[in-house]
Amino acid sequence: MILLGSTGSIGVNTLNIARRFNLKVEVLVAGRNIGLLNQQIKEFNPKRVVIDRAEDIHLVNHNNVSFGEDSILQAIQESETSTVVNALVGFLGLKPTLKAIECGKKIALANKESLVVAGKFIDQTKLKPIDSEHFGLWYLLQDKKIDSMMVTASGGSFRDYPLEKLQNVSIKEALAHPNWSMGNKITIDSATMTNKMFELMEAAWLFDIRKLDAIIETKSLIHAFINFSDGSTTAHIANASMQLPIAYAILGSCDEEILKPVDLVEVANLEFRKIETSRYPIWEIKDEILNNLDLGVVLNAANEIAVAAFLQQKIRFTEIAQIVENTLQVVQNAKAENIDIILQTDMIARQVAETYIVDIGG
Repeated sequence: MILLGSTGSIGVNTLNIARRFNLKVEVLVAGRNIGLLNQQIKEFNPKRVVIDRAEDIHLVNHNNVSFGEDSILQAIQESETSTVVNALVGFLGLKPTLKAIECGKKIALANKESLVVAGKFIDQTKLKPIDSEHFGLWYLLQDKKIDSMMVTASGGSFRDYPLEKLQNVSIKEALAHPNWSMGNKITIDSATMTNKMFELMEAAWLFDIRKLDAIIETKSLIHAFINFSDGSTTAHIANASMQLPIAYAILGSCDEEILKPVDLVEVANLEFRKIETSRYPIWEIKDEILNNLDLGVVLNAANEIAVAAFLQQKIRFTEIAQIVENTLQVVQNAKAENIDIILQTDMIARQVAETYIVDIGG
């Protein structure tokens, strides 16, 4: 496989699956965690390595190292493997997804943004999502008429936090997820509920359905529901680990135990909550986004800028959603007619979001 984002949480879990099933890793692509990357190189012996910055090349223990986006695309183009695992974070993951499709490779996709911003241009016949929610929906599919689909959310770092104190939360508090250990960006997205908005958009493209919703399930044991037209509902229950969807995405099927089964007697009880807009104001635009998926590129661009600003202490946590919603009002007529227009819209939305951040900073 080619593994894009090898040192992140998805990348590490992917290599756990590669180790377990003795899968060959042809290319490793990583960011700036060179120490962990060198450990991975030593164990998996890839033919090629790509990193983020040229100045780190001398630190990498490999004789075939390059850097940057062009090198990622070249590695996909020139590789012999038929599988690309895209675990890159953010808009950076779009071009590698498109290149893998162009090269006819199978894609195990953890990069949400690829579908969010360019779902209509992504051939899904060779795509498998690496996501517990979408894996759960796929797992539940039957030859029955579907009424609607629902995914679950953990509620993020501030699901129990006093509302009146949210505007003054620290970065450390925002990154303290109650159920998962994830990267900074996705942890903030979980706290704002933007990540769940992305997942609904992904589901819309993956399953060709618009009747979608989400609820909070605090223990992250139920990942998805399908409501059938006959009035019945099925739920996917599994312990919280990404290794199960990763195994299916790469292998196609799996007949041995990847996770320990959930002991419902030990769990004893489950708690469900509505996603309230008072705590998650981004949820106010859910229906607008689902009714116009072309707005995904604006949502993603503004959110990336706003989250980065929060992590740089330029804005407050509660201002992330404000910036995203304000940007969507300005760039509300976005039309994803082709990839070039998507790239242009992304740039415009980022500029608009930056303007709001400057205004907030005074």
